[in-house]
Amino acid sequence: MLETRLLRYFLAVARELNITKAADSLFISQSTLSKQMMNLEEQIGKPLYHRGGKQLTLTEEGKYLKDRAQEIMTLIDSTESNLRSNETTVAGDIRIGCGETVAMNELIHVFSQVQSKHPDIKIHTHSGDANAVTEMLDKGLVDMGLLIGPYKEDRYQYLNLHRHDTYGLLVPNDSELASQNSIHIEQLKELPLIISNQVFTGNQAFRDLGLNYETLNIRATYNLIYNAIFMVEQKMGYVLSLDNLVNTNGRNITFVPIEPALSLDIFLVTKKYQTFSPAMNIFIDFIEQYYQKSE
Repeated sequence: MLETRLLRYFLAVARELNITKAADSLFISQSTLSKQMMNLEEQIGKPLYHRGGKQLTLTEEGKYLKDRAQEIMTLIDSTESNLRSNETTVAGDIRIGCGETVAMNELIHVFSQVQSKHPDIKIHTHSGDANAVTEMLDKGLVDMGLLIGPYKEDRYQYLNLHRHDTYGLLVPNDSELASQNSIHIEQLKELPLIISNQVFTGNQAFRDLGLNYETLNIRATYNLIYNAIFMVEQKMGYVLSLDNLVNTNGRNITFVPIEPALSLDIFLVTKKYQTFSPAMNIFIDFIEQYYQKSE
């Protein structure tokens, strides 16, 4: 059985790719760390990194172990933190996987209220698209996900926040589209588009309108919006994006909404039958109270 101590040592080596630097970060000697890594490789029965040169390189087995070790240590650290709660003090970590949506601003506002009453509760956010967020949920690396949907799968529990994100195009200021109040849905089929990798995932609204990879002129795709902005400014095409994700002030881009409106609901997603930590239970209570008051 692999010891967590050895996994922490290995993660330091994988991070630094240098035994001396890794040993310094762990406050142990280089010879001790080298011996521990040899012991780990003996247990596994395969080399974890290639020696020689100024910098180590991980083997395929080393890369695999790095990913798994990070997941294991995240779960252990989170569990230990959550178990520190007692009758008078609630402590622990809340981990949220979130897509790109301005609803995250409201969620952080709710958490600030939680932390004002329970300062030992900490939040950790992990950004990614819907596929990345649900993968983190399935592996137990996050407690909840903030998703734009409809994403309806039986293994999840959904809390509709009764908020909506609306699609439009990010266009250069000097384009003809920038002067329009809106862009009709049929125009999308004629324009060079830059779209999110996940835009058609679970999105029935687009499919009902006949919008897909075959009917649209897709010039490029993106994962998160930041890099896509440069594509618009370089006039590669127009970015299909949700409103309010990009601050257009001071940039040569404008957001133009789509007509008729293409809006998606926003959900908080957790695994069904999941047992929550005391910190998470408090956070969920605050969320439910906040959105009940705002309806």
